Amino acid sequence: MTHSAISAGSPFPSLLVKDLDGASVDLSTISDDADWKMVVVYRGKHCPLCTKYLNLLETFKEKIMANGVEIVAVSADSKAQLEMHLADLEISFPIYYGLTVEQMKALGLYISNPRSEKETDHLFAEPGLFVINEKGQVQVIDISNGPLARPEIGILAGGLEFIKAPENDYPIRGTYS
Repeated sequence: MTHSAISAGSPFPSLLVKDLDGASVDLSTISDDADWKMVVVYRGKHCPLCTKYLNLLETFKEKIMANGVEIVAVSADSKAQLEMHLADLEISFPIYYGLTVEQMKALGLYISNPRSEKETDHLFAEPGLFVINEKGQVQVIDISNGPLARPEIGILAGGLEFIKAPENDYPIRGTYS
């Protein structure tokens, strides 16, 4: 098996997913309320670690958004699965559904088969996190092949504050090829 990840500094691709109203949303578009965007890809409703991570992310939302970074989350779940998942989520940031296998591959995410029909009924992405800067470039990437390895949110929130401080003039890292 080969794996290729999206490159640091490359443009974040235009990826259309659905919101709870069924409207298409482009993950690459940054809202008018922010100049950067954090896209959190989670495994889906079946993953209790994802639920815990998204709920923890909510506790850092104000700190992250105070630095001009909007937060969104997305999975390959269906609308029905997302609606059921909302009962366990305590989040106020946008959450989307319908990430396709082709979109997962475009982001360089690891993709898994469900272990059984009790887990879920579709292929799903393993966790990924992308921070898009004001130029639409991928500033920060974290991709995991399983639910146990994810960025520590407190460190991430503080790191984004440091990166965005103009006096630090912090470049995109990991671009040497």
